[in-house]
Amino acid sequence: MGRYILRRLLWMIPIILGVAVLVFSLMSLSPGDPAKIVLGGNATEADYETMREQLGLNRPFIVRLGNFLSDTFIKFDFGKSWSTSRSISQDMIERLPRTMLLSVTTLLLSIVVGLPLGIVAAVKQNKWQDRLCMTLALFGVSIPGFWLSLLLILLFSVNLGWLPPMGIGSAKHYILPAMAGCVGEIATLARQSRSSMLDVIRSDYITTARAKGVREFNVITKHALKNALIPIITIIGSYFGRMLGGSMIIETIFSIPGMGLYIVGGVGARDYPVVQASAVFMAIVFSFSMLIVDLIYAAVDPRIKARYERKGR
Repeated sequence: MGRYILRRLLWMIPIILGVAVLVFSLMSLSPGDPAKIVLGGNATEADYETMREQLGLNRPFIVRLGNFLSDTFIKFDFGKSWSTSRSISQDMIERLPRTMLLSVTTLLLSIVVGLPLGIVAAVKQNKWQDRLCMTLALFGVSIPGFWLSLLLILLFSVNLGWLPPMGIGSAKHYILPAMAGCVGEIATLARQSRSSMLDVIRSDYITTARAKGVREFNVITKHALKNALIPIITIIGSYFGRMLGGSMIIETIFSIPGMGLYIVGGVGARDYPVVQASAVFMAIVFSFSMLIVDLIYAAVDPRIKARYERKGR
């Protein structure tokens, strides 16, 4: 198992490097003069030329790419923002805990609500419970996140005055963003849980367990659910990776100064270093999220662990 983990960690290196090279190349080839973006349209040509030299834009592409990779992966320095002149690494360190808190809260809500809905729908297939759960899931998938966020603000902040509409400061500030962010994931998780559970419930060993007189609760929780978790874990892992990379819509609407709002601000200001650093950060987060998902697979299903161990030899 240890060899498998080491091999996966080594595979992350070319993946993350590839993302870094691709993003840097795309930003370098995109239209527009970064010097004019930084200084605005009222500066002189001499000022623009000085800024290009200061930003290193007059150097050859391969030299700039090499400096970017060296600073990022050897010195662990993402550089400074063009628009604020602040350290990007420091900005990320300040913003990541807010995104982490929002991500964990949203994920827990999604699991606590979505997983039971899917299980109930599978166990009560074609009954009113199944139809009700899947109807709610359909609405959850169909509702746009930005529209739901604005609706929650109007209801709970403007009309009722129960919760703050935006910003940070206390736990109350994260309730509406978490509610808005988890609805779509609850729906997706419920639908996937139902599908996975139905595949397992029809298996012969489930029929055998029931024939032996095992309680239905134990059949569902100890036999069916454990074997249905693999695709469910995949969805949860990928969603958590996306959230850690920054829920851009949610953080923008609720003015949460996390990674999502940071990325949106960098794109809007054409702040190339911020965009490049954010893309590399998201690649790292996704890579580690998928590694953790694979390790959870092994904990849930011993057959997968045995296969990993054979591959590691």
